[in-house]
Amino acid sequence: MKISILSLFPDMFKSVLGESIIGRAIENNIVELKYINIRDFSNDKHNRVDDYPFGGGPGMVMKPEPIYRAIEHVKSDYSRVIYLSPKGKVFNQSMANELSREKDLVFLCGHYEGIDNRIIENYVDDIISLGDYVLTGGEIPAMVMIDSIVRLLPGVLKSDESFIDESHYNGLLEYPQYTRPREFKGHEVPEILLSGNHKKIDEWRKYESIKLTYKNRPDLLENINLSLEEKRYLDKIEQEEKNKL
Repeated sequence: MKISILSLFPDMFKSVLGESIIGRAIENNIVELKYINIRDFSNDKHNRVDDYPFGGGPGMVMKPEPIYRAIEHVKSDYSRVIYLSPKGKVFNQSMANELSREKDLVFLCGHYEGIDNRIIENYVDDIISLGDYVLTGGEIPAMVMIDSIVRLLPGVLKSDESFIDESHYNGLLEYPQYTRPREFKGHEVPEILLSGNHKKIDEWRKYESIKLTYKNRPDLLENINLSLEEKRYLDKIEQEEKNKL
């Protein structure tokens, strides 16, 4: 996969995306990251990329010409151009799965009060947000999305780093995890995890996953087709919570 990042601050990405799992994917040539400074495509002698908004208002707006040239510089026949903005659809695991199947992604990071809307209307394929809040620019959202997408590519994760059981992969939050020591300051690891009975352990994990989702993100359960077994777990969990009242 090829990923191009168009930003006014491309150096922000190198230390973050050059480490850990993503850094390993780069070293193994599974993903190629290109960092593009939008200022390099300005024809202004001062490399200016912004101007006052038509109609008045606070702040500055990024000009269309440098962004257009930057997109054209990296774009291929397979490119999917993504603009990071709080105006977009909220990013989730389903989007990460979909985007991980693309060959060529272009992330456009806005700044100031945003970018000229003619770029969004004519040269952007997707507008994506991290959530219902505003950040200084699109750089941090781009980092988050790239991390989420790249780790899904074949060969990126080792066998002991599988994403199959992770939170949100199957629509549910991941079950609780424990490691040594068995006892920590009087707190014990659940006995079932020490039993060696893998069937019981799997049942416990599924139950705890549904329980955690019910307590922390009940909205996720509205979009999941639960099996009969999972529905029984959910009914039991709901009854347990009612009994606490």
